[in-house]
Amino acid sequence: MLRGLYTAASGMITEQRRHDTVTQNISNINTPGYKQVSSVSHTFPEMLVSIIGDKQSGNSRRIGKLATGVFAEESLPSFVQGDLKETGKKSDFALLSNIGLNHPNTGELIPFDASGRYVDDNGEVFYRPEAFFTVMDNNDQLRYTRDGSFKVDADGALLTSQGYRVLDMNHNPVVLPAGVSLDALQSDSVGRLYYYNEVGTREVVANLGISVADRPQELVRDGNGVYREVSGADANIRQLTNREGAEVRQGCLEVSNVDPAQAMVDLMAAQRAYESNQKIVQFYDKTLDKAVNEVGKV
Repeated sequence: MLRGLYTAASGMITEQRRHDTVTQNISNINTPGYKQVSSVSHTFPEMLVSIIGDKQSGNSRRIGKLATGVFAEESLPSFVQGDLKETGKKSDFALLSNIGLNHPNTGELIPFDASGRYVDDNGEVFYRPEAFFTVMDNNDQLRYTRDGSFKVDADGALLTSQGYRVLDMNHNPVVLPAGVSLDALQSDSVGRLYYYNEVGTREVVANLGISVADRPQELVRDGNGVYREVSGADANIRQLTNREGAEVRQGCLEVSNVDPAQAMVDLMAAQRAYESNQKIVQFYDKTLDKAVNEVGKV
């Protein structure tokens, strides 16, 4: 009898985590470069239930399989390209990422779906490579972000909204030369920052460090809108080449790719499923109460 109680309790925990994931997405609708997260649930191993016959014949009859509960295994980010919003600020940058990938066996261009995922005939899963701005946190660790709402401090260093240092293609901090204002800073489509001096000659400041994760599903969300690569999970991070399908837009920000309507539907579904499991737990609680306090007196 307690099997159903455990199953309902695991369902409540799973739906609570799903609810928390959707709530996180909704709270970051206005966060530049935010990528929505989906909670992936799986069932525990199923058990085969049979009725055992008498000892002499040894016959048994198979009833079927019994599920033993569900759990939230992982949270997967969706790297779908968000819309670009023009801000007009020289320190705002957005990435348009549409990098192609050839199949290792056929050599043909992989037709990714809208979510950037593809499953071939053999069941092998491929993800579209994604481009990120390369930054360094306060512990001198490399991090990757799609939030291009940068700022310039008093020393001319280009920083993220969280104060992380924006790096160039050689992993050096981007610093504006003395006397060069932010209004004079310009960028081309490959992230080359430059300005025009007094005689009208273009002077290159730095090349923004645009990193590409060939396996973005291996990146771990680190908070503050950044991702990190963990040991043992090879995301194959490399520098962007000029021939790949990624483009830098100055004066724009990539908005969150969260769908508010779908998020509200998912939020209500998680709440209803939680309430359903809760009622099952209450039913088992009443059944156990009768078994102990009423049946036990007979």
